[in-house]
Amino acid sequence: MFKRSIGLAILIAVSLFVFITAAQTLSFESTNIQKTEKKPEPAQPEEIVKKTAPVVYGIPTDTLEIIEGTIERGENLSELLRDYNISPVTIDLLARKAKDVFNVRRINANHNYIILHAQDSAQTARYFIYEPSEVEYVVYDLNGDLDVRLVKREVLVVERAIAGFIESSLFESILAAGGTPQLVNHFADIYAWRLNLSRLQPGDMFKLIYEEKLVNGNTIGFGKIKAAYFEHEGKPLYAIAFEQDGQKTGYYDQDGKSLKKAFLREPLEFSRISSRFSKSRFHPVQKRYKPHLGTDFAAPRGTPIRTVGDGVVLEAAYTRGNGYFVKIKHNKTYTTQYLHMSKFARGIRKGSRVQQGQTIGYVGSTGLATGPHLCYRFWQNGRQVDALRVKLPSAHPIERKYKEAFAALKEEIEGRMVAIEVTGAQPKELLAADKQHATLNDEEV
Repeated sequence: MFKRSIGLAILIAVSLFVFITAAQTLSFESTNIQKTEKKPEPAQPEEIVKKTAPVVYGIPTDTLEIIEGTIERGENLSELLRDYNISPVTIDLLARKAKDVFNVRRINANHNYIILHAQDSAQTARYFIYEPSEVEYVVYDLNGDLDVRLVKREVLVVERAIAGFIESSLFESILAAGGTPQLVNHFADIYAWRLNLSRLQPGDMFKLIYEEKLVNGNTIGFGKIKAAYFEHEGKPLYAIAFEQDGQKTGYYDQDGKSLKKAFLREPLEFSRISSRFSKSRFHPVQKRYKPHLGTDFAAPRGTPIRTVGDGVVLEAAYTRGNGYFVKIKHNKTYTTQYLHMSKFARGIRKGSRVQQGQTIGYVGSTGLATGPHLCYRFWQNGRQVDALRVKLPSAHPIERKYKEAFAALKEEIEGRMVAIEVTGAQPKELLAADKQHATLNDEEV
């Protein structure tokens, strides 16, 4: 009995020791956990964002609402402002004040506008801003005595350079190099008399140094091409812009010869010849064979028509067969005529003086015409000839007194052209056997 009691006591003592030891261990670990556990960071207060009202065309808009839109066809200033508490009397007064700044009648469809109106129930318009172009805008101030001002944005002119190889066409290749259709047309005009642009071949190389116009960092157009380079079968042909005697800038090759003839090759930019000069052609309207002593160029209605050379307008009239047409006398030897216009350009009338490249009218289908096109006619010594085959005089080369200055410019341009890298790999496949090679010479192709 005594032995059983001793055993029981020992068992109780051991159990108690184990329990105390375990409790101490748990207490120690709990203490350590509490010491090492990271306390959560206090929540940060929310940031308060203050919105600042934008300044629009130099006008703070903290008390104004901004309405943006595009002029619809037929809309006028009165219609645009009638929902903004502006009376017809105020519109009439504003139109009178605007007459010498920017006449409200010149507000045209598809141009952007902004109305700034008060933040009240009446929503009275305070300003109307109209953008006639990317370079300028007009602010019609509707406050107080009314005011109108025309503001011109700063135009930044920067110099750019592009280069590339001809792969399919000049148009696609210049666009692929970073150019635009406008740049292609300018390039084509420069080389029109020395290079047959419809017969270029893969592997030909071009380089251009030109001016780009920027407004607020956005491209709005291009200035002149300062220099161009074209290489065909390893033969270079430069086009260097140079001015002589204060005359219009011309383009000259590396030998100082003008790249221009006295006339442009064609009266339209990048158009398609739909009918050539012929002594016997079936007339699509009259349904009979007759001479067609002109060249037809197919182009969309409204395409600008340019005079191929300087001269004086002999006629700007309408006849049943020709429709609206312009006839220009260039000198004692040459006269040109432009038929089937939709309308004349502003200022074109009998006796007007025109310069090479000036717009004289727009493509149409007036007179005996089945669709929009231009019929271009050319007289030499009073006789009608094929404008695309006649041999025309070249413009004047670099004059003796300017040769030294031109030589210095040419050396600079040659160095810069060498430094322009051509991006992309040169096409390995040249034209197929049925393709004709381009020709580079001083004579007409």
